[in-house]
Amino acid sequence: MSLLEKLTLKDNFMFGAVMIHPENCKPLLERILGISIERVTVSMEKSMIYHPEYKGVRLDIVAKDERHTHYNVEMQVVKKPALGKRSRYYHSQIDMELLISGKDYGELSDAFVIFICDFDPFGMGKYRYTFRNLCLEDHDMSLPDGCTTVFLNTHGTNEEEIPESLVTLLKYIGSDLAESQKDYGDPYIRQLQNAVRNIKASREMEAQYMLLEEMLKDEWKAGHEKGRAEGRTHDILELLSFKPGIISEELHTRILAQKDETILLQYLRAAYSANSVEEFERFLS
Repeated sequence: MSLLEKLTLKDNFMFGAVMIHPENCKPLLERILGISIERVTVSMEKSMIYHPEYKGVRLDIVAKDERHTHYNVEMQVVKKPALGKRSRYYHSQIDMELLISGKDYGELSDAFVIFICDFDPFGMGKYRYTFRNLCLEDHDMSLPDGCTTVFLNTHGTNEEEIPESLVTLLKYIGSDLAESQKDYGDPYIRQLQNAVRNIKASREMEAQYMLLEEMLKDEWKAGHEKGRAEGRTHDILELLSFKPGIISEELHTRILAQKDETILLQYLRAAYSANSVEEFERFLS
């Protein structure tokens, strides 16, 4: 069995290869959000790319619908730090691209950032966690900023609180290789299963997957050869990129110039616990 044949939908490569097609992506969004969408356009050049700007391989799905609502969907199989800040970053990226294209603030589209997690991100046992900005003085009042963040959990327990179709979808996504091939009694799941089988049978897709694997190996090798100290600086800057504030050129240079691993470890801990770039800088002073 080839490496590609061992993948399930929760693998980033397989998820991207399946959801790049609007006929697969549209019903996914409709089930997750409980809305009806007329059509979806998936941005191929933004969804499966390798670029230094994204510090490696980016395999999330970037789409928009007929109302110009924007969606960013990312699969998460390993719990990463600052997942909430990561969602904030993705929202800002969506807004920045629209502003650069010439739109003003009043024209910013509604935006959904969606994480499909193969773990419970908040430990409450829910299949779906939906976040919007609410007024602390009146929880019935939300800020009309158009931003919604959704975290899905493939290991939820509150089946009675969400639609059965979403529970079935999340159980399929969270399944292992053997379970992923069983009959879920759901036409959309059968559609996804067929899409996965077609990708596994495609020599072109196997070649793309092997190319991706080589990219990842090269990236790891390059990082390993640079030494442990430079790996630490990368991790520090990665963590800070999800914090509020701007990493100045002076701060960036100072971090890169530090070679003492004991100090870099202190920097790393500070970057993890700091609530902002400014707070991290106060640690350095």
